[in-house]
Amino acid sequence: MAVVNRSGSFRAQRGKLLLLVLAAAFANAEPANIQVCAACHGEDGAGVGHDYVPIIAGTPAAHLEEALYAYKDGARKCIGVPVMCDAIAPLSDDDIVEMADYYAAMPRLSTDEEFDRQLAAVGKIIHDDLCAQCHVLPTDENVEDALGIPLNGQKGAYLRLALGAYLTGDRETLVPIMSDKLRLLDQDKIEALVHYYASWDPES
Repeated sequence: MAVVNRSGSFRAQRGKLLLLVLAAAFANAEPANIQVCAACHGEDGAGVGHDYVPIIAGTPAAHLEEALYAYKDGARKCIGVPVMCDAIAPLSDDDIVEMADYYAAMPRLSTDEEFDRQLAAVGKIIHDDLCAQCHVLPTDENVEDALGIPLNGQKGAYLRLALGAYLTGDRETLVPIMSDKLRLLDQDKIEALVHYYASWDPES
């Protein structure tokens, strides 16, 4: 098993991220209610220290707004993480837009997770076949117009949790086409996808 460990490169990227976060802050003022999201996701949107908290940095604002409204309106359940729904409940429409714009301006970096090259190669085939139509790279020029959020560079633990919830019916898809694609997945394919998304290097 060819496992790749990139913890050193991740630390270097974190340093770059801090500089980029400062630059983004000038373009998008820090929301007054930032701690509502930063408590778990961090002010840099990386959610460091919380395995099941997704990275939201670099996710297009429209998708962040859609997700926040889905939680707020009850269209998406807070499976295993009730704090999410509790935190979102008091946010106003203006708060949601402000939060989404703020985190969308952050860069998406790769994680420090190890991945298996062979599984990643299999995962890429699955992604290209089932997911690529809607989920493009975070650096793709059309990412803001894509139907789905960018998955490359996302935490493996969160992907396993989210995709597993879709398969069991604990989480409903917001886009009908996704339901059809999910029926073609099993745990082995999910694991391959996780390794593929972990293998993404924004500097390659």
